[in-house]
Amino acid sequence: MLEAVKNSLRKSFSMNELREAAYILGIKVYRDRCKRLIGLSQSTYIDKMLKRFNMHDSKKGFLPMSPGTIMSKTQCPSTTDEQKRMSEILYGSAIRSIMYAMICTRPDVSFALSVTSRYQSYAGEAVKNVLKYLRRTKDVFLVIGGEKELVVKGYTDAGFQTDKDDSRSQAGFIFCLNGGAVNWKSSKQDTVADFATEAEYIAASEVAKEPLGVVPSSSCPLDLYCDNIGAIAQAKEPRSHQKSKHIL
Repeated sequence: MLEAVKNSLRKSFSMNELREAAYILGIKVYRDRCKRLIGLSQSTYIDKMLKRFNMHDSKKGFLPMSPGTIMSKTQCPSTTDEQKRMSEILYGSAIRSIMYAMICTRPDVSFALSVTSRYQSYAGEAVKNVLKYLRRTKDVFLVIGGEKELVVKGYTDAGFQTDKDDSRSQAGFIFCLNGGAVNWKSSKQDTVADFATEAEYIAASEVAKEPLGVVPSSSCPLDLYCDNIGAIAQAKEPRSHQKSKHIL
């Protein structure tokens, strides 16, 4: 199969046979063939990012975002002096740098980055907390493999009306292949949910539409896990109800 893939690529691209990849786009590749594991690490990239934003000697953070942190537009700089001072700090650039790490190997900062990216002009301390957390966990890497059978499992969750400006809920999901994360996202929902079960059900409904196709030979449906009893009951209910028929 490997040779067939290479022959197919050679028809469209000029290719050379090289040794096994050690770095791909700044991502370090670890292999443990005995245990059938592949690890991906961005420790070098994170080190460079911390030095760029003068956070390489900062304290090490325990969490990417402190529990109970509330951000809203009311915290926006109001005076001209405050706006000028905040514009001189590269918070937006820091968020974009963190985003590359989040997209590639760090699903654990998805929620914090989703929130801070909406308030770039005054999210200073929140961005610093993410950088402090990455400093402590820079050597953590994403591990994929270990099992003989390719099995995809999805997990979804939602926080009810977490955005204080428009009362929208935050939703997130992650898909794991053989225990390793392969697809993840944390974002604000497009509509306003009236209750927690609705927010959880909307999150599960949107995740079910996520195209994967990583195991095309699989004949069984993917397992999707949700921690809300009401949303699970609603998903199993074949009838349409007045308060839920608008969700789909």
